[in-house]
Amino acid sequence: MGAVLYSFRRCPYAMRGRMALHASGLEFEHREIILRDKPASMLAASPKGTVPVFITKDGHVIEESLDLMHYALGRSDPENWLGVNPERTKELIADNDGPFKQHLDRYKYASRYEADTPRGAVNHEHREAAETYMAALDKQLGSEPYLFGKKQSLADIAIFPFIRQFSNVEPDWWATTPYQSLRDWLARQLDSRLFLAIMVKHQLWKDDSHETCS
Repeated sequence: MGAVLYSFRRCPYAMRGRMALHASGLEFEHREIILRDKPASMLAASPKGTVPVFITKDGHVIEESLDLMHYALGRSDPENWLGVNPERTKELIADNDGPFKQHLDRYKYASRYEADTPRGAVNHEHREAAETYMAALDKQLGSEPYLFGKKQSLADIAIFPFIRQFSNVEPDWWATTPYQSLRDWLARQLDSRLFLAIMVKHQLWKDDSHETCS
C-alpha cells in the first residue's frame, strides 16, 4: 500500500499538512473525512481522532501536523522552506500554536467555553488578546511579502491557515484592522496556486466500500 492521508478540508492543521505535502511532491492517497463521522480505519491508525493522519508507505503513523510538514519537506524541499531562519520560525509557530490558538478558539467558539453564551457568539476580549500576535506578525512582515523577506518559508505555511480562520470570524472588522501588511500577506496566501491546489474538494472516504462516496 502507498502512503495515505486522512484529512478534513477546513481544518487549519490539515491545511498546513497538505500544503507541505503538495510542495514536496510526495505521492499519497487522499482520504477526506468529516469529523463527526470518523472512519474506523483512521481511528485504528490514530485513536486520538484528529487530523491530519498520515500513514507512510512502511506503515509509520504521523498524527501531528508539524511532524507531517517536517517529514514531507525532509524528503523533498525544493524551495528550501526548512532552511529559512529555523530558530525564529520555531518561535513564531510556538506562539501561533499556543497562546494565539487558545485565544482564537475562545474568540470564535465562545459558547464552548462560557456558560450561558449564545451559540454563534464571539468573545471580543479574546480577540483583543489575540491582536498581540497579529501586531507581532505585522511588524515581522514590515514591507516584505513574506515573514522572512521575499521568500516564502515554513513559517508562512504553518501559520497562514490559522490567520485565515481568525480573519473569517468577523470579516468586516478584519478589513478595518491596522495590520495592513498582515492583511496583504493573507490575501497573497489565499490567492496562491498552492492554497488553491490543496483546497480542491474530495469526495468522502467510506471504509465499508473501500472507495469514495458522496
